[in-house]
Amino acid sequence: MSLRFQSIGFDLDGTLLDTSGDLAATLNRVLAEDGRPPLPLARILGMVGRGVDVLLEQAVAATGGGDAAVLARLHPRFVATYGAHIAEHSRPYPGVLDALDALAAQGITLAVVTNKLEALTLPLLEATGLLPRFATVIGGDTLGPGTAKPSPAPILEMLRRCGGPAAFVGDSLYDVQAAQAAGVPVIACSFGFSQAPVATLGADAVIDSFAELIPALARISV
Repeated sequence: MSLRFQSIGFDLDGTLLDTSGDLAATLNRVLAEDGRPPLPLARILGMVGRGVDVLLEQAVAATGGGDAAVLARLHPRFVATYGAHIAEHSRPYPGVLDALDALAAQGITLAVVTNKLEALTLPLLEATGLLPRFATVIGGDTLGPGTAKPSPAPILEMLRRCGGPAAFVGDSLYDVQAAQAAGVPVIACSFGFSQAPVATLGADAVIDSFAELIPALARISV
């Protein structure tokens, strides 16, 4: 099934990898060390998607509140703890490797565009065996402050590095908004971390598994 795309970008958490176990364990460990109660997994996943700063802001607000000093204290703890347990439970979703191989076989350049810090993204991709499959990796801080999704900046940078036409695959409203603002068609994954039904996000297509990815890309590539 031939595709017209020169490059395809992927979100990371909730799209390529199920990172829910490691994210929840890290956050609750950091909260416990600060004398705060744990949060249930479903609530934590609702906070994921905008990067560590937003995750911590929402988690602190949900566990008694705190000021900027609290956030400044917890940020390095979270980054260090998560880095030390980067892929104890995180795994590629079923079908990811086959889909990436099939795209690469067509000569399509693959990229990761995530709001996760680049310094955490690279070791996570390496630990899960995915890093060699991607020509470029753009983290939430790669381009500087204020450039994370839903800003189109990282997807525009992906286009600059990898060429177009391109498509993007993600699981959140931020992914859809960023891709649309960059003028790139977007596919939403129903199995990710979105708290809203993915059918309401406005993506060009929705997939329930990676087995559906290439057929969905073919439909939107005409």
